[in-house]
Amino acid sequence: MSSIEEVEVRNDSAPVVAEAPFSSLATRRHQMFPQLTCEEIDRLRRFGEVRHWEAGELLFRTGETGPGMFVVLKGSVKVFQRDGLGRERLINEHREGNFLAEVGQLSGRPALVDGMALEHVEALLIPPVRLRALIVAEADLGERIMRALILRRVALIEKGAGGPILVGKRHDPRLVGLQGFLTRNSHPHSVIDESDEDAMLLIEQFAARPEDLPIAICPDGSVLHHPSAPELATCLGLLPDLDDSHVYDVAIVGAGPAGLATAVYAASEGLSVIVLDARAPGGQAGASARIENYLGFPTGISGQALAGRAFVQAQKFGAHVAIPVKVKRLHCDELPHRLETCSGNVAARAIVIASGAVYRRPAIEGLDRYDGRGVYYWASPVEARLCKREEIVLVGGGNSAGQAVVYLASHAKHVHVLIRRSGFEATMSRYLIDRIASLPNVTVHPHTEIGRLEGDEGGLSSVWLKSPLPDGTDHFDSRHLFLFTGADPNTEWLHTCGVELDPKGFVLTGAEADRGGSACDLSTSVEGVYAIGDARAGSTKRVAAAVGEGAQVVAQIHQMLAVLAGEALPASA
Repeated sequence: MSSIEEVEVRNDSAPVVAEAPFSSLATRRHQMFPQLTCEEIDRLRRFGEVRHWEAGELLFRTGETGPGMFVVLKGSVKVFQRDGLGRERLINEHREGNFLAEVGQLSGRPALVDGMALEHVEALLIPPVRLRALIVAEADLGERIMRALILRRVALIEKGAGGPILVGKRHDPRLVGLQGFLTRNSHPHSVIDESDEDAMLLIEQFAARPEDLPIAICPDGSVLHHPSAPELATCLGLLPDLDDSHVYDVAIVGAGPAGLATAVYAASEGLSVIVLDARAPGGQAGASARIENYLGFPTGISGQALAGRAFVQAQKFGAHVAIPVKVKRLHCDELPHRLETCSGNVAARAIVIASGAVYRRPAIEGLDRYDGRGVYYWASPVEARLCKREEIVLVGGGNSAGQAVVYLASHAKHVHVLIRRSGFEATMSRYLIDRIASLPNVTVHPHTEIGRLEGDEGGLSSVWLKSPLPDGTDHFDSRHLFLFTGADPNTEWLHTCGVELDPKGFVLTGAEADRGGSACDLSTSVEGVYAIGDARAGSTKRVAAAVGEGAQVVAQIHQMLAVLAGEALPASA
């Protein structure tokens, strides 16, 4: 998630959602909980219907599908957190002229808090589909409401309110993975380290053995032992119900900058859209600590903040977002095309391949043993907290590596950067080269490669070099290794469809795909299937280029759909 305004959570367990200190929330309560005038409420009436609740009744309940936004006309409502241990904490009390909702209600996600009538309540209930229409139709009022919805989610994340409680060992890769999943999906949660007294009581209470950790205590009180991300998402009600009888105009595989740009432009132009991603919004760009050369952000913006803004925009215009849903195969023997996923099938007239790339795993002895136990492929607040005031090793010479170096240097005691070249000049933007050169706790080691990794019961313990450094150093005693060594296209799921790929696995488009099109043609060798972003052969590996292709492909899809409409295909379900 993200914000129209620049708001940032400076909390290691919460995502960066924009670019100003979280402390600013304390002075923005008037924006978080605005008072609507009678005239403004009258403008909202056409979007909802008036309902009544008696004292003690719940308007919405944690973990259950949220019904939308409530505008209080009479009475008062208490909003409070209720966690999986039955503990309650007051969030706010809403009275006449206030409205109740947070950004998840744009798409009817499960409520993160309870709302209980303190007396007889009369309220205007605006369901999600009408809430989105309101925000688009009532521009000024819609902006105030949108800002409040986003700020409320930010506050919930900072407090850990409404989310699961994770209990486990601080460096356990499974715990780190769950934290990363929830953080990148902007979902509130709290973490209790196994050594904490409260954690020991919880482990004893739920009879968890060491192999059962981490445990997740969901808001409904259910307990999961060492859950996977999809299992946790199911417990939290995040996995969507996919209806294979529904035919979308556009199905987008991948929620990185390219895929989200397609979703925003297509949905805003009236097309029915679904976006599927196996992990979280943002793709590889979502792991970038700070992007400083993206147009319009002179002070820079984190990849997660940029993706979060696009994610909220896509929801605002009515795009359906299914995360985490892994696409297994594309079936394109007939129209509409069909995506086979781990959660059901999706049918669409147009398919957009925006699945990006997967991090490349270099051939290093011992690498498999330390994945998540000291070896990382991105640098988020979760990883930064793990290596605070410690020495770390980072491999890579591209922009992603440079952004990670700058970010991690503000947390780590020292950063050793290993590159095979003599310098960064051929692979990294000048502003990053200059920034790294100015950091006193960063040492760049040119012409240096890793030979092997060694560790102990706690995970990685040392990084050995293929050849000693000029000063004789042959290894670094470090428990943290960050690898930014490039990526391979995420296109294995296309093999059943016959989409043409180049020798490296990137998707061919336009003239290269034997379509007879121009270099700007984003269509693949299969009718109705398009490719954009990092997965496309010949694409420029920059966020701005991915966003541009996301906008460009929508125009080509319109043309294709116009042709299909003339062939009397069944109307959209």
